[in-house]
Amino acid sequence: MAKPVATPEELPFEDAIRELEGIVEAMESGELPLEESLRRYQRGVELVKAAHQRLRAAEQQVKVLEEGVLKPLDLENNE
Repeated sequence: MAKPVATPEELPFEDAIRELEGIVEAMESGELPLEESLRRYQRGVELVKAAHQRLRAAEQQVKVLEEGVLKPLDLENNE
């Protein structure tokens, strides 16, 4: 029985990027049949969207941290 393919949202960011790189490499080879190229292209688009959403979420987390949620430790005033 074939292992089910994880959805892009289920994959860790790094795994999604690796899979996307593999798709690009396979498509650039020019050896895939048209139907397979279209299937991989669609999967690639899904991976890009999921990765972009994760990057946007990470940017939001960084903005929150930069706005003072975490403050530098002030050793001079701590006793």
